[in-house]
Amino acid sequence: MAKIEFEYSKSAVNRAGVALLAGVKEDHDGAKKALDNWRTCHVAPLNSFQSSLRRKLSKIDNEALVSQRLKRMPSILAKLKRNPGMKLARMQDVGGIRSVVKDMSNVRKIQSEYTKGTKVFSIVKGGKDYINYPKDSGYRSVHMIFQCKSGFSIELQIRTIIQHAWATAVETMGTFLNHSLKSSEGPDEWLRFFVLASSAFSILESTPRVPEHNNYSEYEIFDMLLKKEKELDVISKLSGFRVAAKHIESDKVNGHYHLIILNLDTRRAKIKSYTKRDAYKANIDYSEIEELVSQGENLQVVLVTSKSIASLKKAYPSYFLDAQLFAKQILAVRKKIARMKA
Repeated sequence: MAKIEFEYSKSAVNRAGVALLAGVKEDHDGAKKALDNWRTCHVAPLNSFQSSLRRKLSKIDNEALVSQRLKRMPSILAKLKRNPGMKLARMQDVGGIRSVVKDMSNVRKIQSEYTKGTKVFSIVKGGKDYINYPKDSGYRSVHMIFQCKSGFSIELQIRTIIQHAWATAVETMGTFLNHSLKSSEGPDEWLRFFVLASSAFSILESTPRVPEHNNYSEYEIFDMLLKKEKELDVISKLSGFRVAAKHIESDKVNGHYHLIILNLDTRRAKIKSYTKRDAYKANIDYSEIEELVSQGENLQVVLVTSKSIASLKKAYPSYFLDAQLFAKQILAVRKKIARMKA
């Protein structure tokens, strides 16, 4: 892969963030180019970190999912809007890499492997343990922030399969409600449902619940969740959203980078793959589709790296509107409460 050079100053990147957030038409093209270049410069650090992560996981959890992504422009702008004092060039999660492991034991093992950083990456402030201290929304995962010698930061997320099931279901339902449920925005009944689901799932994993549920018994939390699921018809709705396999189009290229384009009007997904040599082209195409979204096209798009198309679908099920894994956890709760009643 040809080296991608950083063509702007950090102050120029910060100004680009301000201009894009303000929506000034005259500044849009130049600001978008600055953001695209800065975002693309995170590719090399992500590739390097992924190699390290895969080596460590080979000794801890051979079946772990590993994927990386460049943060979508709508997500970047939404984060700037939520945090008015934040400068774009200081955003730490533009380059993100995720590890989904079997259980909490493996989460802590991987976390321990990185507590002192690596030879190439220094660990820096900004990480959070959202498993010991869940977000009010119910989000649970370990976040660690690293910085490479060139100054670009990346975020490592480590989560269990159960935590992954919750997070991707939240994103899928948020897509159809047209609200960012993961940012605690949207109808109260849905926000409350997913907070309950998080606390119920934390019981399954013997980890701390969302604090508002600490005074309830395990039975009460399970019971409240299942009643709310029935009231909202959650599993049925999520099942209906799923993109059928025959509606997933792939160019069949054995690539390193994958551009996922989800058309929300037709519920069809397209996967376009690129080799490592084509990283620059992949990012150009990513930017062009994002521009269509900004013009009103009802699409979702993300550029990710994954070992195969099969693992891609497991790592990013929300881009295929697939919440089967979440449904399995609800079933586990049903079985648990049935045993309690017996």
